[in-house]
Amino acid sequence: MAAPRAFLRLGAREWNARARGIHSMSEPVTPDSSRKKRTLLQFLSDYFHDIHALREYLLRKQILKGNRKNRSFADIQEKYGPYVTGALFILKQGGAVKFQDKEWIRPNERGHFPTEFLEFRKVPVEAVDASGCAINYQGMSNLPVPLKELRFLSLQCCPNVDDWCLSRLYLLADSLQELSLAGCPQVSERGLACLHHLQNLRRLDISDLPAVSHPGLTQILVEEMLPHCEVLGTDWAQGLKLEPDQQPQNTPSPVSP
Repeated sequence: MAAPRAFLRLGAREWNARARGIHSMSEPVTPDSSRKKRTLLQFLSDYFHDIHALREYLLRKQILKGNRKNRSFADIQEKYGPYVTGALFILKQGGAVKFQDKEWIRPNERGHFPTEFLEFRKVPVEAVDASGCAINYQGMSNLPVPLKELRFLSLQCCPNVDDWCLSRLYLLADSLQELSLAGCPQVSERGLACLHHLQNLRRLDISDLPAVSHPGLTQILVEEMLPHCEVLGTDWAQGLKLEPDQQPQNTPSPVSP
C-alpha cells in the first residue's frame, strides 16, 4: 500500500499548489499592482509619443539645416563681390563652378575646395553645375542676382527646386544659353511656363519630371514658347495617348457574300 499512499500525497501537493494559484488570481487589485500596470501602459504611450516627437524634431532640424545652407551671403558679397559670392555658395552646396577662361572648380570627397577663386573678383562665372544640390527658393537669391553673365546652369535632380525657383531665372534672360532641369521632382508645367523670359536659351533639358502630368504636350508647348531652343525631354507622343473611353472601337469588317 506504500505506492498508493505516495501517489495520494503527490496528488494532494499538486492540488494545493493549484489552489494557491487560483487564490492568488482572485486577490483584490491593490494600488501597487495597478500602479505597475499603469506604468507599463504609460511607458508604451510615452514610447510612441517620443517616436512621433523625434520624427517632427528631425524634420524641423532638416528644414533648419537647409535654410542655413541657403542663407544670404550679403556680407561676403560686400567683401569679395558678386562673382565670388555666387561661386562660394555653389561650392558650399557641393556643386561646381567655372569662371570665364578658367578651369572647373569642384569640391573633393570631403567637401574641400581650393580658394584661389577668391582672387577672381572681376572674373564672371559662366557655368554652374548644381546637380543634386539642396538649393531652394531662398538660395536662388545667391544665383541669378550675382551671376548675371551665367551661360550654363544645371539644376538636375535638385530635390528642392520648384516652380517658385524657376520664376527667379528671368534675371538670367540676357545670358543663359543652356539649362538642365532633368529629374527635378517638384518642377511642373507652371514653372516651365516661367521660362518664356529666357529667349536666348539654346538647349533645355526637361526630361524625367514626375510633377508634369503630360510630358509630351508640355514639351511641344515649351518648344513653341522657345522656338530657338533645343528642348530635350520625352518622345513627343508620350502623354498624348487617348483615354480608354476615347479609344476607337474596333468594328467588325463586313462579311463578303
